[in-house]
Amino acid sequence: MPMDAATPEIDDFTRPYWDAAAAGRLLIRRCAACGRPHHYPREFCPHCWSDDVHWEAASGRATLHTWSVVHRNDLPPFSGRTPYVPAVVDLAEGPRMMTEVVGCDPAALEAGMPLEVAFRREEAGTGAGAGTVTVPVFRPAATP
Repeated sequence: MPMDAATPEIDDFTRPYWDAAAAGRLLIRRCAACGRPHHYPREFCPHCWSDDVHWEAASGRATLHTWSVVHRNDLPPFSGRTPYVPAVVDLAEGPRMMTEVVGCDPAALEAGMPLEVAFRREEAGTGAGAGTVTVPVFRPAATP
């Protein structure tokens, strides 16, 4: 399914990831050979190169590693979202993930702050590839 540059390209390999996101679950991959998790989804382990990797549910907990605040982006669909916060988070399971932080004043962001996954539905592609895709984003964690 062709999509524009702002939305992911879903193929047979990544479909479980996007289907889980649509159901409100975050998946990562874990290597059965070395036991290490990784993200973004790959068909092999980036640590030991084994192809014995499997999908695993992630907790959805993370901490903020680094971020930026984008105040201007003229490309759709970003132009309607400014300002927005692209970020790198450390998932509780270990891997780092590129994402977006939502639901927080950018001035309140701090390295190491606890976050939790949220999911945003977006329009994807045009023409035959049109539809929706659910993208994992992160927001400040609810206080226990």
